[in-house]
Amino acid sequence: MNLKELRVGFAFCGSFCTMSQALDALEQTAARFGPVTPIVSETAASTDTRFGAAHDFMREMERICGRRVVSTVAGAEPIGPKGLLDVLVICPCTGNTLAKLAHGVTDTSVTMAAKAHLRNGRPLVVAVSTNDGLGASAPNLGILLNRKHVFLETHR
Repeated sequence: MNLKELRVGFAFCGSFCTMSQALDALEQTAARFGPVTPIVSETAASTDTRFGAAHDFMREMERICGRRVVSTVAGAEPIGPKGLLDVLVICPCTGNTLAKLAHGVTDTSVTMAAKAHLRNGRPLVVAVSTNDGLGASAPNLGILLNRKHVFLETHR
């Protein structure tokens, strides 16, 4: 398969202080693989912070991807049944989303996208962004390390 034919989903969670870095990663991903499906948690889609306005963030994602952002559980659910993605990246993945993934909680657009995508046995790449990665989140990291088709990305 040509890399430009790879169907990539890129999901953002509410790690607001890392959003500009995540947008850079999204831009690099789109440049390398072609059109990317942007997915954003409801919190990230609706929360203005000192790091920027949610509307501006969403507009930038749509500019980079050339597609509308998936921002609801209902919008993310078809990802699995329709086999819409070849790979899904969650970047940044907060400790909260990490815990939800580890324990099967599906209550956001990002966790629904991940669950639906994994149902097809396709890779999920998780770029963790949490202050307590070796503390409270460590057990959840351990659970996901043992989960089939889940890959943890570490920043170098």
